[in-house]
Amino acid sequence: MIEAFLAWLVATFLLGPIQAGMTSRLEAARAPTAVVRQVTDCAAEAAPRLVARATEDPVWAVTTAIGAWIGTTDPVAVLRDAGPACPAAMQAARPFLAEG
Repeated sequence: MIEAFLAWLVATFLLGPIQAGMTSRLEAARAPTAVVRQVTDCAAEAAPRLVARATEDPVWAVTTAIGAWIGTTDPVAVLRDAGPACPAAMQAARPFLAEG
C-alpha cells in the first residue's frame, strides 16, 4: 500500500511535471513525433526506477520534485540514467531541448 502511494507521489509530483515540460518543449521546438515518443516511453520506463530511488533516498525525491516544479531541476539529468531506453531518448531530444 505504501509503495502504491509512493509510486503515485513520484508520478504526480516528479515524473508528471518532468514529462509534461519536456513534451511541451519538444513540441514547441517542432521535434519529430518519434523523438517525443522516445521521451514519453523513457519516462514510462523510468517510473519504477524513480520510485525505487525515492524509496531509498526520500530527500532526493523531495528536492528533485520541488526542482521539477520550479524549473531548477534538469529533466534530462533525472531521466538520462533512469532506464535503458533513456540515454538514447535524451540524446535524440537534446538538440530540440537546446533550441527551446
